[in-house]
Amino acid sequence: MASMKLPDSAPSPTQDCERLSRALQGRGGADENLIVWILGHRNAFQRKEIKETYQQLYKESIIDRLHSKLSGVLKKAMVLWMNEAPERDAMLAHEAFKRRWKRVSQLQALVEIACASSPQHLMAVRRAYCALYECSLEEDIISNVSTSLQKLLVSLVSSYRHDQGLVDLNIAKSEAAKLHEAIEKKQFDSDDVVWILATRNLFQLKATFGCYKQRYKVAIDQAINSSGNGDLSFMLRAVILCIDSPEKHFAEVIRASTVGQWSTDMDSLTRTIVTRAEIDMMKIKGEYFKMSNTNLDDVVTREVSGVYRDFLMALIGGKI
Repeated sequence: MASMKLPDSAPSPTQDCERLSRALQGRGGADENLIVWILGHRNAFQRKEIKETYQQLYKESIIDRLHSKLSGVLKKAMVLWMNEAPERDAMLAHEAFKRRWKRVSQLQALVEIACASSPQHLMAVRRAYCALYECSLEEDIISNVSTSLQKLLVSLVSSYRHDQGLVDLNIAKSEAAKLHEAIEKKQFDSDDVVWILATRNLFQLKATFGCYKQRYKVAIDQAINSSGNGDLSFMLRAVILCIDSPEKHFAEVIRASTVGQWSTDMDSLTRTIVTRAEIDMMKIKGEYFKMSNTNLDDVVTREVSGVYRDFLMALIGGKI
């Protein structure tokens, strides 16, 4: 369920573009407040109309204009927001690869793309990645990710899951046993583990996770958490949560991004809010409150400042 609030009667794309053009041409710099007020309250269809109309009126890409006139985290978030979802996720994946100091938490973006969205969206992201960067997601995984994670990540991004709700309980019980054996032996990259998690449809996997908990009296993500603390076990837990309870995964990403000793992880916070604002942000906010007894609105107000805070608050449906 989306969180952002849309105006009861939105202006036409032409009216929005005229106001945005004025906001982007000010002598003293861009009128960031007006830009956020407009674009932070437009859904994907409306933003697409704005992009097309702006190009027709001014013979210029509004994304390029935003990129040249804005700065810092607001520029990054706004450019992501104005791209369509497949291009946005392709950009996030590429950014995770190209960071000089890569942390495994940043590579979660790949898991989210592969496991917390539809098979059709994953295919669209793969096409967008090739178009933008002239190589495949798989190639960049091999070139930029540690060997221990390559097998799992390549399998996840190259799969095409059947997305119908077909479940075989006998298979679920059998594969729950295989997963349990691998976890007990700490064989997190075994062929069985990777094949099951990368190819089974989401309904089948949820049934398997249910059988696992029923038979072994512990949730599978907790079992992995107890059995290992390396990069692969961290990534496997993210895979399972993205499949079984994406709102819990993203709530945990937000919490982890705001509890750092020195500073807030703005990249993870931005990625989560921008990519989920029109999907399930209300569920994420509910899950976040359950795990931290704190409203996400209050956390964003505390951890973020300026117009960037106003933009994130608009996307999560908070009071600006």
